[in-house]
Amino acid sequence: MIRLAKASDEPDIKHCAEQAYARYVPVIGRKPAPMIADFATQIAAGMVYVATDDQARFQGFIVFYARERHFLLENVAVLPSAAGRGVGKKLIGFCESTARQRGANAVHLYTNEKMIDNLSMYPRLGYVKVAERMEDGFRRVYFEKSLA
Repeated sequence: MIRLAKASDEPDIKHCAEQAYARYVPVIGRKPAPMIADFATQIAAGMVYVATDDQARFQGFIVFYARERHFLLENVAVLPSAAGRGVGKKLIGFCESTARQRGANAVHLYTNEKMIDNLSMYPRLGYVKVAERMEDGFRRVYFEKSLA
């Protein structure tokens, strides 16, 4: 199940981000942006959704929002204990479906160039690499998926 995050979900979301991104800290040399996001503000703004299992246990989360004619998928993370079960794909699919329902023509996202798994996963999900640039001290790779 995927539902809008509540303020009470913040500890689970923070824990998930810490767990999901911890392996990248040594590679990047510092915590990646998704580990230090202001989740409380994002939750309050209605930008965060959580995935739960059939027992209502937290599995992962996604952060996205509308921008002009597209949606920006800012963060998606799954607990390592839930990895490999399609939770991340379901969350991304939920973002895409929501974007379509709200009239967006694409989903944009970015990832750190050191997150090698993401660089191969997003193209498999239909995303096309459109740019690379340094931003906020991180080397980022930008992807887009047309919803047309």
